[in-house]
Amino acid sequence: MTDYKIWLGYLSTLIAFIAFAPYFWDVYKGTTKPHAFSWLIWTILQAIGFAAQVYGHAGPGAWATGLSGLFCLIIAVVAFKKGEIKFVTFDWVALVGAFLAIILWLLTKNPFYSVLLISVCDFIGFLPTYRKAYHLPFTETLSEYGLSSIKEVVAILALRTFSFITTFYIASLAISNLVFVSMVLVRRRKLK
Repeated sequence: MTDYKIWLGYLSTLIAFIAFAPYFWDVYKGTTKPHAFSWLIWTILQAIGFAAQVYGHAGPGAWATGLSGLFCLIIAVVAFKKGEIKFVTFDWVALVGAFLAIILWLLTKNPFYSVLLISVCDFIGFLPTYRKAYHLPFTETLSEYGLSSIKEVVAILALRTFSFITTFYIASLAISNLVFVSMVLVRRRKLK
């Protein structure tokens, strides 16, 4: 493994720290209200994604996924206390859909299908946050999502092995975060 891959792995984890720090601060201040279901789903999916990357020999490119999973768990716990806990039917459908996809992944026992399914699950898990942020666009810390997109790109560059198993999930995260930031910025402009 070349030294620059290790440094890129360090850089992606540093970006994860930088991305999550203002989010944690804004949750603490009460200006950001994380959607509990989304963060619970992301915790599970990040853990599965990290395991798949380790299985696929991702090397330093997996470090940020593992750290992000830990941060997601902390936010999920806090979200059930201080975040968005008013759930509509759509939120329950998204949560059940994500868990069903995880069960399908467990049944397939194929890394290709597991990565594809957790990517779909992650998008499903994002839908309650998309819905909430669409209606309340000022209740999210966009720097976390924007920096997370950058973190994922750096993590891809840090991968020791490039394959669908190691790359697709984190690439889908980068795209989902970027689309989310764009949607919230448009909504904020529209509401001002």
